[in-house]
Amino acid sequence: MAESNRELADFLRRARSQVDPSRAGLPPDGRVRRVPGLRREEVALLAGVSTDYYARLEQGRRIIPSPAVVESIGRALGLDDAGRAHLRDLIGITAAPVRRRARGVQRVRPGLYQLLDALDGEPALILGRRTDVLAANQLARALFTDFERLPPRHRNYARWMFLDDEARSLFVDWEVHAREAVESLRLDAGRDPDDQATAALIAELREHSQEFADWWEQHRVHQRTHGSKRLRHPIVGELTVEYETLTPPGDPDTTLFIYTAEAGSPSKRALDLLASWSLPSTAGDHRPGLAQEQ
Repeated sequence: MAESNRELADFLRRARSQVDPSRAGLPPDGRVRRVPGLRREEVALLAGVSTDYYARLEQGRRIIPSPAVVESIGRALGLDDAGRAHLRDLIGITAAPVRRRARGVQRVRPGLYQLLDALDGEPALILGRRTDVLAANQLARALFTDFERLPPRHRNYARWMFLDDEARSLFVDWEVHAREAVESLRLDAGRDPDDQATAALIAELREHSQEFADWWEQHRVHQRTHGSKRLRHPIVGELTVEYETLTPPGDPDTTLFIYTAEAGSPSKRALDLLASWSLPSTAGDHRPGLAQEQ
């Protein structure tokens, strides 16, 4: 079985096992369930396809369902937006022309650097493919870590999260955010399953982190759009920051993360203290060396 077909088969089986039959709208049939989740024939019934058709799809056979059938299967499995997008990626159905370009150094355009300079009062990161850290302003480096001090191939958010003890001590809810990093990386990997750099990163993390390996096998996906992080910072103590993500038009491989704290809150005062503690930087000092070799 090809690797992409195996990924699809594993994802469907995991998703099916996580559906609560009592909430799926199926009539009781009196049969004893020996495994959790839905049976294949129940997914087929809910999706409006034959059991044989769905079974072959879950076995990783070379079948290309129509977009309508994919949506029906996504509904039957109770997938959220990120899960349905991942399912479309694995099957090979895209809602837009293929966006992946020839690999090379992923660069940040000048306007985004200017935006980072303008956000000197809020921490801001720019992540690229596979959560590579492409740029960060001074306050983000002070709040999280100075990615510029790391070797170029180590400037990756997921890698830092799992392989750096600094990240484990910084995040109060480390397991929550680490799981999200795994699920976000799997979503990205599904969009471009042949990317060798992504495959190498996943292999490294599976080898050196049992937690990553265990969570990777769960085949869950997550699209980070907004949320909050509780931090235990070594200089300013505990604080909570909210984050929003923005994808620049015309550059879907790049995501801007902006972190803020509520005005007048202890967290905002902690951020202000951290900003005053950090030495002022000249515009653009976050630029050199962060682009990743692919």
